[in-house]
Amino acid sequence: MKLPNVIQFFIQTSKEGGYTAEAVGYSIYTQGETLDETVLNIKEAVECHFGEDKVASHSLPIMVNFALPSTLEYA
Repeated sequence: MKLPNVIQFFIQTSKEGGYTAEAVGYSIYTQGETLDETVLNIKEAVECHFGEDKVASHSLPIMVNFALPSTLEYA
Protein backbone atom coordinates (compact mmCIF):
# COMPACT_ATOMS: atom_id res chain seq x y z
CA MET A 1 0.00 0.00 0.00
CA LYS A 2 1.39 3.39 -1.00
CA LEU A 3 1.89 5.91 1.80
CA PRO A 4 0.00 9.20 1.53
CA ASN A 5 1.83 12.54 1.71
CA VAL A 6 -0.07 13.57 4.86
CA ILE A 7 -2.49 11.86 7.21
CA GLN A 8 -5.01 14.06 8.98
CA PHE A 9 -6.59 13.01 12.28
CA PHE A 10 -9.67 14.38 13.97
CA ILE A 11 -9.49 14.23 17.80
CA GLN A 12 -12.45 14.75 20.08
CA THR A 13 -13.25 14.19 23.71
CA SER A 14 -14.92 10.90 24.55
CA LYS A 15 -18.12 10.70 26.59
CA GLU A 16 -16.46 7.96 28.65
CA GLY A 17 -13.42 10.17 29.33
CA GLY A 18 -10.20 10.67 27.43
CA TYR A 19 -10.00 11.26 23.70
CA THR A 20 -10.73 9.45 20.45
CA ALA A 21 -8.91 9.96 17.16
CA GLU A 22 -10.03 9.10 13.63
CA ALA A 23 -8.03 9.43 10.42
CA VAL A 24 -9.65 11.34 7.58
CA GLY A 25 -9.96 9.03 4.57
CA TYR A 26 -8.46 5.94 6.23
CA SER A 27 -9.78 3.30 8.59
CA ILE A 28 -7.42 4.24 11.40
CA TYR A 29 -8.88 4.78 14.86
CA THR A 30 -7.31 5.07 18.30
CA GLN A 31 -7.83 6.63 21.71
CA GLY A 32 -6.00 7.79 24.82
CA GLU A 33 -6.58 9.08 28.32
CA THR A 34 -4.60 12.30 27.63
CA LEU A 35 -3.85 14.27 24.47
CA ASP A 36 -0.18 13.26 24.67
CA GLU A 37 -1.11 9.59 24.94
CA THR A 38 -3.57 9.96 22.06
CA VAL A 39 -0.92 11.47 19.77
CA LEU A 40 1.52 8.66 20.63
CA ASN A 41 -1.24 6.13 19.90
CA ILE A 42 -1.91 7.84 16.55
CA LYS A 43 1.72 7.31 15.52
CA GLU A 44 1.53 3.67 16.61
CA ALA A 45 -1.78 3.13 14.76
CA VAL A 46 -0.32 4.61 11.54
CA GLU A 47 2.69 2.28 11.79
CA CYS A 48 0.37 -0.66 12.35
CA HIS A 49 -1.88 0.29 9.40
CA PHE A 50 0.85 0.93 6.81
CA GLY A 51 3.72 -1.13 8.23
CA GLU A 52 6.38 0.09 10.62
CA ASP A 53 9.20 -0.28 8.06
CA LYS A 54 7.42 1.84 5.43
CA VAL A 55 6.54 4.60 7.90
CA ALA A 56 10.06 4.63 9.41
CA SER A 57 11.71 5.05 6.00
CA HIS A 58 9.28 7.78 4.88
CA SER A 59 8.87 11.06 6.72
CA LEU A 60 5.08 11.00 7.01
CA PRO A 61 3.56 14.20 8.43
CA ILE A 62 0.54 13.71 10.66
CA MET A 63 -1.90 16.61 10.94
CA VAL A 64 -4.10 16.73 14.03
CA ASN A 65 -7.36 18.68 14.34
CA PHE A 66 -9.31 19.08 17.56
CA ALA A 67 -13.09 19.17 17.78
CA LEU A 68 -14.72 22.06 19.55
CA PRO A 69 -17.55 21.24 21.94
CA SER A 70 -20.98 21.68 20.39
CA THR A 71 -22.13 23.77 23.35
CA LEU A 72 -20.02 26.29 25.18
CA GLU A 73 -20.60 27.29 28.77
CA TYR A 74 -19.89 30.86 29.77
CA ALA A 75 -18.86 31.82 33.30
